[in-house]
Amino acid sequence: MRILNRREFLKYSLTAGAAMALSACENMPEQSNQPLSQNTEHAKGRRKVVIIGGGVGGATAAKYIRKADARIEVTLIEPKISYTTCFGSNWVVAGIKDFAGLEHSYQDLREKYGVKILHDSVTQIDPDKRKVITQDGRNLYFERLIVSPGIDFHWNEIVGYTEEVSYEFPHAWQAGEQTKLLIRQLHAMRNGGTVIIAPPRDPFRCPPGPYERASMIAHYLKQHKPRSKILILDAKDSFSKRTLFLQGWEKTYGYGTDHAMIEWIPAAQDGRVLQFDPINKTVYAEFGKQKADVINIIPAQKAGQIAHSAGLTDETGWCPVHHRTWESSKIPHVHVIGDASIAGGLPKSGYAANSEAKVCALAVVALMNGQQVRVPSWINTCYSLVTPLYGISVAMVYKVNEKDEIYAVDGAGGVSQSDYDGVAGNKLAEAIYAKNWYENITADIFH
Repeated sequence: MRILNRREFLKYSLTAGAAMALSACENMPEQSNQPLSQNTEHAKGRRKVVIIGGGVGGATAAKYIRKADARIEVTLIEPKISYTTCFGSNWVVAGIKDFAGLEHSYQDLREKYGVKILHDSVTQIDPDKRKVITQDGRNLYFERLIVSPGIDFHWNEIVGYTEEVSYEFPHAWQAGEQTKLLIRQLHAMRNGGTVIIAPPRDPFRCPPGPYERASMIAHYLKQHKPRSKILILDAKDSFSKRTLFLQGWEKTYGYGTDHAMIEWIPAAQDGRVLQFDPINKTVYAEFGKQKADVINIIPAQKAGQIAHSAGLTDETGWCPVHHRTWESSKIPHVHVIGDASIAGGLPKSGYAANSEAKVCALAVVALMNGQQVRVPSWINTCYSLVTPLYGISVAMVYKVNEKDEIYAVDGAGGVSQSDYDGVAGNKLAEAIYAKNWYENITADIFH
């Protein structure tokens, strides 16, 4: 059998991820498949799945449940008319992607797959009656519920950075108006100004995201405001693809020199931000205070609010689940996927959410049909751009052991080549792959 090289692995990883999620290697016992009681309320929920959240996880689960068993009625509850991806939003900051290209409608889910789309918000989950109550007063009954609520923030963990303050100093970690505000501030900044990015402690959505953002802002500044500088004041001592980012910054933005456009100050060098003064545009890090023209604080994160109010979270602020089915370990018949879940070795990324959703969808179909659930595998692939023509990536295959722990399979993935000399063509290829990856994964989710 021919062994795929790393480039081929990345090229086919999206297709392989779908295949692995929809296939099986061995059987396992069913979980929480007790029949619904025969009262009227429970009978209303038969053959019905309700999904809360129309992001990557929720939309993917809706599509793949309907693909696997069109007899199951699926209702997707999402307040927004369209979904704006957070991944890819850094490229808009750099001016290499249009904001409209981040927006995706639910039309195909509705028309091609028969998913019922309800633009509303869930205010309460009643697991005993197996129903959700929406802001508009609807009662929706379910046999299985999938919760994909995304993230919420630990406001004021950095003293002075509140939700109200974020309307003026955007975190831009939920794409949309926050992203547009950050872009406007960068465009209005003087040449020679300073940008501060303050990444949060682990875990958080999209581990390489703050560092790609620094890269994309640097690309914009290099073209339009070349005397400017970016300070990354980090709550951590390392980050995803650190070696690759640092190498890219050295080659393109002078990192490590007196004229560096990007400077990274880790927690070990007292870079962690403790307090923010919005009036004077000043952050107070452990090393002292620093003023800036544009300040992008990314708060520490937790599961979306509905997960907390429903009792799906634990002391970490995230949702523990059984990884073979993504069923909550706290509430039966309720599954949690995406960034909100505790996913073991899987990162909180869009690709991971897509992979988790497929596994969950097939498990839900099996459980509702009284079938055995299969032991799954997952794939995660994550691309980042250092410049529009310089891409880097990491890919990995994951499995689950008998203790229900997700682990990375040794030798099954890899990262971009770290030796820059002689591989400039590979960096360009990775940048092309990154843009194609975006188109492929959003098509897989929404079309």
